[in-house]
Amino acid sequence: MKFTADLHIHSRFSRATSRDLGLDQLWRWAQLKGIRVVGTGDCTHPEWLAELERELIPAEPGLLRLRREPPQSQVPDSCRAPVSFLISGEISCIYRKGGRTRKVHCLVLLPDFGAAHRLNLALSRVGNLASDGRPILKLDAKDLLAMVLQASPHGLLIPAHAWTPHFSIFGACSGFESLEECFEELAPEVHAIETGLSSDPAMNWRWSVLDGITLISNSDAHSASKLGREATIFDTELSYDGIYRAIAGGKGVAGTIEFFPEQGKYHADGHRCCGVRLSPRETIAHGYRCPACGGKLTVGVLHRVELLADRPAGARPGEAPPFRSVIPLIDLIGGALRVGCSSKKAEALYFELLRGLGNEFHILLEASLEKIAARSTTTLAAGIGRMRSGEVEIKAGYDGKFGTVSVSAPDGDAT
Repeated sequence: MKFTADLHIHSRFSRATSRDLGLDQLWRWAQLKGIRVVGTGDCTHPEWLAELERELIPAEPGLLRLRREPPQSQVPDSCRAPVSFLISGEISCIYRKGGRTRKVHCLVLLPDFGAAHRLNLALSRVGNLASDGRPILKLDAKDLLAMVLQASPHGLLIPAHAWTPHFSIFGACSGFESLEECFEELAPEVHAIETGLSSDPAMNWRWSVLDGITLISNSDAHSASKLGREATIFDTELSYDGIYRAIAGGKGVAGTIEFFPEQGKYHADGHRCCGVRLSPRETIAHGYRCPACGGKLTVGVLHRVELLADRPAGARPGEAPPFRSVIPLIDLIGGALRVGCSSKKAEALYFELLRGLGNEFHILLEASLEKIAARSTTTLAAGIGRMRSGEVEIKAGYDGKFGTVSVSAPDGDAT
């Protein structure tokens, strides 16, 4: 069966996350967005893991559901659907290798609580798991992979947001130049990478080293409403094993839903303090120094891809599944109404559209523009149409500053 999953999120036990990241709100927002399977996030944190064991019960094989679901009134009838959870977590590995300090974030997927406890026991010998939902450990990513596989042969380690400069396997600041350089003889056990908000599959297709590696996308949500800003579409059995086989074998991942990568906060090169955004060519011309202050520039994802790519832009492996790039619906509504995305006016129209048309992914990707216009404004409908065809206006993100991606629509009703 075909379903959408967001497997990389966080709980309220991670630093810099919202207090609303509890199971009830994840259950609610998964339905509002159109997500069938959600990662639990933060399975290494002892308090969160204990809460997961109290509040979740078995659903489909290897997946879980809420023991007591909240009142259905929290979700419009048009969005109601089952939600299953998959045990997941993110671990920050900071260590020395090859004469350099490496900082690699890794997404871990596990088939059951037993595997989570076995992994946590091994990790607890390395560092303090209670300090952060995404623990920072002095641990080689290769050794983490070995621990995951020892906890369960069906465990998965997936390099998270693989291209971001500071905390990723291929990032400009501390990254490697191949999976083998990082994981050595265990590299064949790494079956996928997460593209991250600042890159998309088309950028990854330019590097032949990644042929045969499954590309997945997830939100890395730090609040419940950010769930699904990126996601992976599976066409496989609804179970942990189905998801595992799709990722490990490359068959069964039907596509991804993506940010426009320019919207990611590390897409371009730049220096945020000086408001300087540069292309790779401009960065090279300035000797990797900020033209305003002379400080070191942060080299972004686009530049890093350009350095490692061995194919031209537009290249695509024959077996690669498709992807769709979207702008969050609340952002489109804010632009159409010319109000802030968090304004009551924008939120009211957001939930009116959900009640009338269905979940957010359906509205962004499938609903007829005529029905959207009838429920909202012609301006918003035209904007969604332009987004679907890739007619967007972009100011790329850089050095930790999110980019802006917008659609220009013909003059019309903006109310």
